[in-house]
Amino acid sequence: MKPLPAKTPLRIPSLLACAAILLAPALAYVDDAMSFAYEAANPYAEKGWIIREDAWGGDLGQGEKKAVTAQLFRGNSYTFFLATDVETASLRVNIYDAEGNLAESKSWQRGPFAYAEIKPRATGTYYLVVEVISSPEERTGWALVYGFHR
Repeated sequence: MKPLPAKTPLRIPSLLACAAILLAPALAYVDDAMSFAYEAANPYAEKGWIIREDAWGGDLGQGEKKAVTAQLFRGNSYTFFLATDVETASLRVNIYDAEGNLAESKSWQRGPFAYAEIKPRATGTYYLVVEVISSPEERTGWALVYGFHR
């Protein structure tokens, strides 16, 4: 077997390894936020709500908003739990219908947690607007999970 020349390029594997190391902390805070969001949903699961594995996550700066869509069905009730791992952050989630009208029946914000509930009057696409109201971090990781019952 002939040895490889000394100038064999190992750039691609090296770049991939470096990228994984650099991105790991960014992905970790979304995972932590996801854990907190599922933890917030747990009391509802104990009451019979079905907590979905579908979830949204990302990071936002203070004052930034992000809209995500969900297909909701008339006759079901839905709960949305927003969380971050930044203890002193403040978050908000609101639900809007296809016409842009505020549609939730109940919502609250408690520091790094926020909640919104809706029983849609019609089946359709709804918009969940996630917001970081305040945070000591430049970018704040967040996660949004939801559950439903009939």
